[in-house]
Amino acid sequence: MAQSILPPNPQRRLALKLAASALATHTVAARANDFHAKPVDNNANATVMAAVNDFATLAPATTGCLVYADVPNWPWSAGVAPDRQLFVGSAVKTFILAQFLIDVENGRNGVTEDTEDTISDAVRSVASPVFLGLNGTIPFRSVLEAMIGHSDNTATDMTLASVTPARVRKLIAAAGLTETKIPDSTRLLFSYLAGAPYGVDLGWAGVNAALDQPSLPNARPAINDRETMLSTATEMVKWYRQVLRGTYFRKPATLTEFKRVSAQANAIPLIVPPDIAAYAKGGSIDWQGFHALCVAGQMVVDRVPVTFCFTYNWTADQAGAEAPQAFAQKAGAVLQASVDAIRT
Repeated sequence: MAQSILPPNPQRRLALKLAASALATHTVAARANDFHAKPVDNNANATVMAAVNDFATLAPATTGCLVYADVPNWPWSAGVAPDRQLFVGSAVKTFILAQFLIDVENGRNGVTEDTEDTISDAVRSVASPVFLGLNGTIPFRSVLEAMIGHSDNTATDMTLASVTPARVRKLIAAAGLTETKIPDSTRLLFSYLAGAPYGVDLGWAGVNAALDQPSLPNARPAINDRETMLSTATEMVKWYRQVLRGTYFRKPATLTEFKRVSAQANAIPLIVPPDIAAYAKGGSIDWQGFHALCVAGQMVVDRVPVTFCFTYNWTADQAGAEAPQAFAQKAGAVLQASVDAIRT
């Protein structure tokens, strides 16, 4: 069951075999001091807790979620296994966006959002719904929008090449995130998962040739210790609470731009209630029978920031084709219950 640090109401007051973690209870309460939340009151906001518990029923051993509401003078949070490290996929692209904007702010190499970069097979990656068939030059502003709004992997690799993976990892470390991992590029990720030696880029033609094979005897799992995309709900919530306060930007305009791009994420309408501003990034993979979905970010309810992360990892024999719809419905129910709790 979920654990909560929900205060009383003041009046009544989103492609591998999963090495599944052992079922364990990592509760929000155990991390309460990290968030300065109020003590547990299991009688409060029962609808939020019921929705959180229902989300966990997707797969008790391979889900993690956390929702944190910064209600003035009375913050509350609720979640299940928020410290469980899971595959979060493209949700890690938020760190790449932030590092690029930090570089622009600092004038690194003279690169700005108006600087043009080249789309070609030299950088092309799979799962690129915007840039897959394009060649030519494009300003980084559009690259960032494709990376976040449509999770375009070619756009991601273009941005990563500019900021470098090492510097993104340095930002992640500066944020105090020890369980969050990014790949060196999405093409290196898929090369490695397809069986290439670590650090070997199969290239655009090579990745496609590998993925066209009826079987991949040397395929590696998405959850590994070299090329992967991992995090926990606790760390994603911690990140969004920091970055959306402007912690890593010197200029208000940079935060505004981070929010503008983050608001375009196509995962937002899947789980965030209508007519509520939100900044987020989703992630997913379908690979060799392993599947993952994650959405992490923040919505603003009547000026109250509500930061969240929902992650679901499963194998083909654990859930059917309805799993993505179930994920969206259950995560959306948690956020709707959170809206109702704030407005009650």
